Amino acid sequence: MNRAFNRKKDKSWMHTPEALAKHFIAYNVKFLGNTEVDQPKGTEIVKDAVRKLKFQRHIKKSEGQKIPKVELQISIYGVKILDPKSKEVQYNCQLHRISFCADDKTDKRIFTFICKDSESNKHLCYVCDSEKCAEEITLTIGQAFDLAYKKFLESGGKDVETRKQIGGLQKRIQDLEAENSELKKQLQVLEEQLTITQVPPGNGMSPKTPTDVFDMVPFSAMPPLAPLQASNGSAPPPPARPTEMRRDIFGAEPFDPFTCGAADFPPDIQSKLDEMQEGFKMGLTVEGTVFSLDPLEGRC
Repeated sequence: MNRAFNRKKDKSWMHTPEALAKHFIAYNVKFLGNTEVDQPKGTEIVKDAVRKLKFQRHIKKSEGQKIPKVELQISIYGVKILDPKSKEVQYNCQLHRISFCADDKTDKRIFTFICKDSESNKHLCYVCDSEKCAEEITLTIGQAFDLAYKKFLESGGKDVETRKQIGGLQKRIQDLEAENSELKKQLQVLEEQLTITQVPPGNGMSPKTPTDVFDMVPFSAMPPLAPLQASNGSAPPPPARPTEMRRDIFGAEPFDPFTCGAADFPPDIQSKLDEMQEGFKMGLTVEGTVFSLDPLEGRC
C-alpha cells in the first residue's frame, strides 16, 4: 500500500488547481463496498478491510450478483460516490473527515480510503476497483488535500467552518428529501385505500339488507294489527264461517263458540241450556238466600 499524503513536494500534481477547486475530477470505478475499521489509518488496517470485502464480493458473485459501478467525484470539498446513470449521491465523504488514502502496489486496481462517518462517528474503509488507475485516484485526492490546506491557511480557518456548515446543511437537505419521498408514498397508499373503501354516490344501488351467519334476513317483530271499526262505530262482525270446515282426527267439526248458533247443538244439550237460562231468570240461590233478578218483584 502507498499513502497519498506522503508525496514529495517537488513532484508536480496531475490536475490544475482550478479543476479541483471550482469543479471536480470524475472516475468510473467498481464499488466493492465499505466496512467499519478500528483505527483511522494504517496500512494493515486497509489490507484487512480489502480482504474482507473481496471475500464478501466473491460470495455475492457466486450467487449471480455483479459488482456495482459508481462514479467518483473528487474536489477540494471531498469525495462523492454517485450512481453513474441517475447521478444520485450514495455517499458524500467530506475531505476533512478522510484520514487515510492508499492504493495497492501489488494490485493496480484496488483503491481505498478511510472516512469518519458524520452520524455514527465510526471509521469506515471504502474499497474500489479502479481498472488499473488506483494510483492516479490516490494522487488526485492528495492534490485535493494540498489545495484545501492552502485555502485553509489563506482564509485563516474560516473556510473550513463554512464548509462544515454547508456540508451539514446538505446532509439535512438529503434527509428531508428522503423523508418527503417516504411521506408521499404513504399518502398515496392512504388515498388508494380510501378510494377502495368509499362507495361513490348516485350509483343507483339500494342498501343491502343485513343477514346473519346463515345468510338469512333476521326476524323483526311486527306490531299487532288493530281491529277495524265499522262505519257506524260498532264492533266488526265475526269472520264468516268457511263453507268447508276442516275436521279433527275423529272426523268431527271443531267447536267455535263465536260462530255457533242454537241449531248447532244436539237436542239434549239444547234442552239443558234452556233449563239453565230459565234458572238464571228466576233467581240465584247462594247459601239458602234467594235473590230475584226480576225488577217487578223488588229487592229481598
